[in-house]
Amino acid sequence: MKMETRYGSSPEMIRHFSTEQLRDEFLVEKLFVPGEVLLTYTHNDRMIFGGVTPTNETLEIRLSTELGVDYFLERRELGVINIGGPGSIIINGTEEPMKKQDGYYIGKETKQVQFKSDDASNPAKFYCVSVPAHKIYPNVKISIDNITPMETGESTTLNKRKIYQYIHPNVCESCQLQMGYTILAEGSSWNTMPCHTHERRMETYLYFDMDPDTKVFHFMGKPDETKHLVMGNEQATISPSWSIHTGVGTADYTFIWAMCGENITYGDMDMVAMDDLK
Repeated sequence: MKMETRYGSSPEMIRHFSTEQLRDEFLVEKLFVPGEVLLTYTHNDRMIFGGVTPTNETLEIRLSTELGVDYFLERRELGVINIGGPGSIIINGTEEPMKKQDGYYIGKETKQVQFKSDDASNPAKFYCVSVPAHKIYPNVKISIDNITPMETGESTTLNKRKIYQYIHPNVCESCQLQMGYTILAEGSSWNTMPCHTHERRMETYLYFDMDPDTKVFHFMGKPDETKHLVMGNEQATISPSWSIHTGVGTADYTFIWAMCGENITYGDMDMVAMDDLK
């Protein structure tokens, strides 16, 4: 298991960053490696996120001394969405199947979480996001088949999309983690546009289901001083609370968003007028 630590940066700090400096600070280029657990710890609200890709052996996230606890979820909650082949998740000895697009909320003080793939040649790819928690909430399996998506955007502005809220008050309780899956309509290419910030929460984006030649231009930074990252399939980015987060792709793509912070109100956004973007 590997975990990289990223420290928080202010907007003033990144003002003169080169492209490589910006990528080193905010982009995670590799999350899913067969047989490995790859995690990133961002000091933005102390979120841990990354990929678990089991093949022939069961994998487990083992973090104790790194977090000053006896076991990983002693003081944390965890969200999981499978974006790969069929597999299963084993929670305190109980195994549950996890096909692609199945999710799970796993609450504080869950002592053992293990991950398996049904077929090593087509492994499950478990995207995992964990944040600090103060209360125990029940573990809940979440299937995209049981979620009524929120439809937003317009074809005329190339941002028509369906938002599937997995870990959200409409679906299950959590301390501060929110997590969901957004699928763009055919012919649409913009996500989260018009863009916004939310000073009370940070966010991560995982882009996936992309062809090798497809790229997403992910825009970030202060509204009046924007920057961008060019991202490929199964790459993720850290979005601090002070930053906008929006993107446009050269072809079809899907993304998972995950948020944590001061509150759990999905609509807590500070919208940015088009004329204010620079």
